[in-house]
Amino acid sequence: MATVRYDKATRIYPGSDRPAVDALDLDIADGEFLVLVGPSGSGKSTALRMLAGLEEVDSGSIYIADRNVTNVAPKERDIAMVFQNYALYPHMTVRDNMAFALKLHHTPRHDIEQRVKEAAALLELEPYLDRKPKALSGGQRQRVAMGRAIVREPQVFLMDEPLSNLDAKLRVQTRSQIATLQKRLGITTVYVTHDQVEAMTMGHRVAVLDNGLLQQVDTPRHLYDRPGNVFVAGFIGSPAMNIKTVPLTDSGAEFGEMMLPLTREQVAAARADGTQHVTIGFRPESTDLVGPADQGMPITVDLVEELGSDAFVYGTVALEGHDERFVVRVESEKAPELGEVVYVKPRPGTVHAFHATTGVSL
Repeated sequence: MATVRYDKATRIYPGSDRPAVDALDLDIADGEFLVLVGPSGSGKSTALRMLAGLEEVDSGSIYIADRNVTNVAPKERDIAMVFQNYALYPHMTVRDNMAFALKLHHTPRHDIEQRVKEAAALLELEPYLDRKPKALSGGQRQRVAMGRAIVREPQVFLMDEPLSNLDAKLRVQTRSQIATLQKRLGITTVYVTHDQVEAMTMGHRVAVLDNGLLQQVDTPRHLYDRPGNVFVAGFIGSPAMNIKTVPLTDSGAEFGEMMLPLTREQVAAARADGTQHVTIGFRPESTDLVGPADQGMPITVDLVEELGSDAFVYGTVALEGHDERFVVRVESEKAPELGEVVYVKPRPGTVHAFHATTGVSL
């Protein structure tokens, strides 16, 4: 096991005018499960491949267990990688696929057999050891790929969207298995995904990237409760947070007839560069349908998504001459009809305020 550290690590692809990963500073603790998450093109897979040695580091450094591995060959970094396409040898059995890397390193046969046996038991693959990959389901193939990594007993696991080829139900089941397995093994793990739900349910900490820049790294709970900027606020949570830029008054944020109070300090910080607007966010699950007398914001319902116990209500309202869309989560029995006008209001203490220009949390 080992720590991992990115020290201003930067990667610029030839022909590009901006870095794919821009001066990444990130410390990963021994035994930690850290998830790199972000939209397509955010740099998360490039950051993982830099750690694996599959991408060059144009400036800065990368350390594994306090050893500078920036210019060390991938095979000498003592890491094991799990890819989204499994990369299994089709002509080999499960047993041989799992043992292959150990055989290349001339590991004694008895040790190979013992490690494969232990990994197969851990992953419930014992009945499939003599089968070939084509005779396995997608979830079983993914477990074989995991087993191949486990038997190597590396210092660090690297996983690049390993669940993206699985169906929704199997994805939920397998991510639970991976998180449980990592906890049992205690091996430092860096996991890449574009799925923020996956990130929030698996990682000890989550690092959010956008355009090659680290936006925030924190526990899933803190990312949800205290996003550091507008991007993180809008990316973390499903459905996404309602985020709008509205006029700022001495009392707070003005959503048409609905006023959301802000502290004196927030108002002063929002106006620091002379702007008279503020960006406000509130989550669908922190918003209620209220009566017309409760000074809520009237929205016209244009879609209701029934989810069983809950429903998501989507609607529009005219703010400063533009139709703005909002979403609210309600109990199914309280879901309104299409075309109905309902009043929505975020609960006290759940409103997030951001600077209208910089996007930084106030």
